[in-house]
Formats: sequence, C-alpha cells, structure tokens
Amino acid sequence: MSLHQIAHTVEKPHLCSECGKRYQSKRSLSIHRRLHSDEKCFQCSQCGKRFSRRAHLTNHERSHTGEKPFQCSECGKRFCQKVALIMHLRTHTGVKPHQCTECGKRFCRKDSLNIHQKTHSGDKPYQCSECNKMFIHKTNLTIHQRVHTGVKPYQCTECDAAFIKKGSLDTHQKRHTGEKPHECVECGASFICIQTLTVHHRTHTGEKPYQCSVCGKRFNSEANFTTHQRVHTGVKPHQCTECGISFSDKGCFIRHQISHTEEKPFQCIECGKRFSVKRKLTIHQRVHTGEKPYKCTDCGKRFNWKGTLAIHQRVHTGEKPYQCTECAATFCDRGNLNKHQRRHTGEKPYQCTECGAAFSDRGSLTNHQRIHTGEKPYQCTECGKRFIVRGNLTTHQRVHTGEKPFHCTECGFSFCDKGSLTKHQRTHTGEKPYQCTECGTHFSRPHILARHIRTHTRETPYECIECGKKFSDDGNLTTHQRVHTGVKPYQCTECGKRFSLKGSLTVHQRLHTGEKPYQCTECGKRFSLKANLTVHQRIHTNEKPYQCSECGKSFNKKDALTIHQRVHTGEKPYKCTDCGTSFCDRRSLTKHKRMHTGEKRYQCSECGVGFSLPHILARHLRTHRGETLHQRT
Repeated sequence: MSLHQIAHTVEKPHLCSECGKRYQSKRSLSIHRRLHSDEKCFQCSQCGKRFSRRAHLTNHERSHTGEKPFQCSECGKRFCQKVALIMHLRTHTGVKPHQCTECGKRFCRKDSLNIHQKTHSGDKPYQCSECNKMFIHKTNLTIHQRVHTGVKPYQCTECDAAFIKKGSLDTHQKRHTGEKPHECVECGASFICIQTLTVHHRTHTGEKPYQCSVCGKRFNSEANFTTHQRVHTGVKPHQCTECGISFSDKGCFIRHQISHTEEKPFQCIECGKRFSVKRKLTIHQRVHTGEKPYKCTDCGKRFNWKGTLAIHQRVHTGEKPYQCTECAATFCDRGNLNKHQRRHTGEKPYQCTECGAAFSDRGSLTNHQRIHTGEKPYQCTECGKRFIVRGNLTTHQRVHTGEKPFHCTECGFSFCDKGSLTKHQRTHTGEKPYQCTECGTHFSRPHILARHIRTHTRETPYECIECGKKFSDDGNLTTHQRVHTGVKPYQCTECGKRFSLKGSLTVHQRLHTGEKPYQCTECGKRFSLKANLTVHQRIHTNEKPYQCSECGKSFNKKDALTIHQRVHTGEKPYKCTDCGTSFCDRRSLTKHKRMHTGEKRYQCSECGVGFSLPHILARHLRTHRGETLHQRT
C-alpha cells in the first residue's frame, strides 16, 4: 500500500516509544524522535542556529537572505513560507476552518484556536520569572520578557525607532509610507491597522463590549478597559528608568519619557511652539482657529479636546471615578488624583532649573517659571490687567461682571472662585486638613502650609529682578515690587489715600469707622490691629521674646529690639534735613523736627498751653493737680 493510500485509511503504523504518538511513515517518526533526543543535525551557516528538520532550516535561512518566494495573487504580498501564504489567503476568502466548541468563534489558524480555547479554561501555563505575570502562549511570554530586558530587536530603517514586536514595527512603518489600508464603510476614515478600525466601528454602533466588574463602566476597546482596571488595582506597570515614576497607561509613560529627552518634533506654524506629541499640536492649533468641536449636551459648553469634555460631563453626572487609596478622596479626572497622591508621598518630580524649586505637577512648574521670565500671557479685555494663570484671569473677570457662582449652603455667602468658598466653609467646620510634618501645625489651605514649610527650610525661591531681594512667598514678592513701581492699587473711598497692600487699606479704613475688632481678655482694651493686641497682651504676661545678643536685654516687640541694637552698633539711620542731627529711630526724629517747625500738637485741656512732646504735657498737668491739692489743704 502506498503512502498516499495510507493517508485515506488514516492508518498510522509507526509508534513512538517515548510519548505514544503515531505516524504514517517511518521517516516522520524518525524526525519526531529528534524532539526527544534533542538532536538538531541541520545548522545555519550564517548564525550557527540548529534545527531538527531541513525544512525548518530552509525557512530560517530566508530570514538572512530576505527571500520571499510565495506571493499572494490578490494583493501581491510575499511570504517566506508556503503555510504563511495559505493562512494569509484566508483573509481574502474569509475562510475560518477552525471553530471553538465553547463559543462558536472561528479562526483561520489552528494555533489561534488553541490560544483562544485557553481563555475558556483559564489556563496560563507560561509565567514571567521577573514579575510573575502569566501568559496563555509562550510567544507572548517571550515578547513580555523584553519589557524587563529592554531588548527591541525590530528596528525601523527610516527613523531608527526600535520595537519589541514585529507587528508594532510593521504598523510603525506605515506611518512613513502613509499607507492606511483599512477603511471605515460608515465615514470613510482610514486606519493603519485593522484593530484600530474595529475599535473605530464601535463609535458608530455604540458598542462597548468590555465592562468593569468593580464600577460597571463600559469601554469600546480592551486597551482602555485594561488601563481603567488599574485605577482600582493601583497597578502601574510602566516605570521610567530615568526618575523612577510609574504609570498605569503606556501612552502617558511614553509622553513622560520624552520630557527627559526634551524632544519636541511637532511645531506650530502660527506661533512656533513645539510639542512632543502630534495630538497635543492638533489640540493647540485650535487655540489659533478657535475651533471647539466637542459640545456638552447638558449645558451647551464647547471644548477643543474630547478628554476635557468627558471630564466636564462628570460635573453634571457627579461621577468621580478616581479614588485615593490613602484617604478615600475621589476625583473627576486622573490628573487631579495623581496631584493629590503626591501630597501623601511628598513627591515633587518637576524642578525649576532657575531656582531649584520643586513642584508636584507640571502646570505649577510652568506657572512658576513665568515668575522668572515675567511672562503674563492672559490679559483682561476690560481693564488690561495681565495674569500668569488662566484661572486667575477667569476669577478676575468676575470682578467686572459681578458674577459669584459659588454659594455657601450654611450662610448663603457667595464667592467668585471655588477656592474662596472652600476656604470659607472651613470657618464653619473648623477643618484644617494640611499638617506640617516638621512641627505638626495644621492649616486650612495647602499654599499656607507650603509657605509655612519654608520657615523650616529657609527657602526663598522668589527673587526681585530689580534689587535681587528674595522672598519665601510669591505674594510678598508682588507686594515688594510695588516699592520699585510705586503702584498703590488700593484706594480709600473716604479720603482718597492709596495703599500698596489691601491689608493696609483695611486697617486704615478703621480710622474712619472707629472699628477696633481685637479686644484684650484681661483688661478689655480694644485694638484695630491683631498685632497690636498681641504686643499689648505681653504687658499682662510680662513676656519679652526678643532678646539682645549683646547685653541680654529683652523686649516685647521686635522693632524695640531693632532700635535697641543700634545703641551697640552706633547706627543712626534717621537724619534731620534741617540740622543734620541723626537718630536711632523715626519717632525721635519726628519729635526733634517739631523744634524746627515750632509745632506743639499736645495741648493742655486746663489752660490751653501747647507742648511739642507728650511727656512734657504730662509734667505740666501735674502743676495743675499740685495747685488743686494746695488749694484743698
């Protein structure tokens, strides 16, 4: 009987004594036995790799020569193996001869069916020795291990980009050729790979086949579903080798890596600004065109980016899918969660190259850098005032419109910005959630904590470009710069006097109103300034916290110590312009000047005589009291 006739009878007379597998021919059995003996008698002359079968060697040698003798008659694509051509032809004919007995799904290749069936059985026999991740197929494990080793064997000949998988290289090369062979029949959009087309189709059908078992949210792509699940598990498998930051999403990881290389290959032709990702350039160009293609169906507000619309819609739904694992705080978007988590970890990965100040998010660094450059890109169309941050401009514009959209549910007060409302609400709750790790003091607002921490570190990151003086707080720098510019934006409505500080105006207005809100609990005396009350209370406590390092004398006020220290240094910075006499303090100079002007501002209520100094008036008053006493005796 011939070998061909045995194929019809399915007779397999040749038995392997090792594993029991049967073969139609003795030759096939001999080849099979090499698997048990590890015999590989066919060697590649190029790389030395060995094979158990000649056919395997022949196929391998084509990887060196680049020979692809098998061509598809439909599309012209060529293959180095005949079996690969046969499988490829099924993409044209639609033939899928291998069917899953569990779910009925069909496949072009038997090995694809075998892999698929493991999704039903849950069998993942291949484990990564580095991270213990399990895989259904050995090939997937091999590819995965390259994540740990960093091996990228597939390199693009156009731009030298390297890839872990050959499929990724093939997809990448289509970007250079511009080839997009997969077209959507609904809208005509073209795509580089068929998987992207499949996901795109779901935007037309509304199909979202992947559902999260934790929160019930649905997704139209497996990749988005996998990334979303990491929100619940906290897994961040993509770690930057430069700074150690981990990411749950590969796209965010790739964009982050570009931040180290500072590579920004995509440039805006309008303003010259460069971007590391093409998508960001596309979104940026809408700033120039004014295009906002994404509209909220609830309030009609429009956005230039789809992601911003998705985050905005959560304002209406109240959805906050991102939860902090430390304190259970929830957030509308992942970026705010990441910023928040850095408060717990203390991580500040974004550092200013000018002064070394570090920040927990890139936006804060960008805003900070404008302090050094002086850039204020956001201008009010009403009054021309400019701002470093867009949010500050939005809040400022409400001064002109009178809009106060944030209302306190406790007392009905309204506010221009959400931050002011949050700060106000803490006056009702007494909440101070921000704690200093150095001394344990609590604060109601994060920036007050940040300012306080600088009292421990002595950090002064804000420098005046005029005189070089440095400050720990940007507000103090802004106030200081008014010394150079002479700007006094706060005006008293009663007398017209102007002030550089809003606090100074508030204190001044108490002169007109007579308001003294700060009262001493010991003697009942009232003060218009809290600082004056604090100094006054030291009279009762006899506290003198300011001590002279020269003689040990103590004082209850800091300025009293400063004046006293001039006794030791001999410094007399206050000089009379009339006679040239110098004084240690301004008050003594003021008294002295009255000698030149003849001013006698202190008048006796008994006889009307005027005096230049209050203590002389006090001495004079005793003469009246002495006369009265003499008359009584």
